[in-house]
Amino acid sequence: MFVVTLTYTAPIETIDELLAEHVEWLERHYAAGTVLASGRRVPRTGGVLLARAADRAALDEVLAGDPFHRAGAATYEVVEFTPTKAAAGLAELIEQG
Repeated sequence: MFVVTLTYTAPIETIDELLAEHVEWLERHYAAGTVLASGRRVPRTGGVLLARAADRAALDEVLAGDPFHRAGAATYEVVEFTPTKAAAGLAELIEQG
């Protein structure tokens, strides 16, 4: 499992122009089971993803397709971890982690 933090490197106006395409990209990867949660950082300097992939290389391939990445509008920091405990309702993260 991975925690991905995005940091915007472009003006927020550029981010807003890319946002609809980014959301479409997110929806595709939610449907594929790769993205498990996502949201904006506060303050709005980037975003955070909780993701699942076979390995780091597979995740990097997914992230390369993000419109923010393709436009050079964000950088990505990836932390891989193995979930060993989760709150009620999130047990599937442990079972499939």
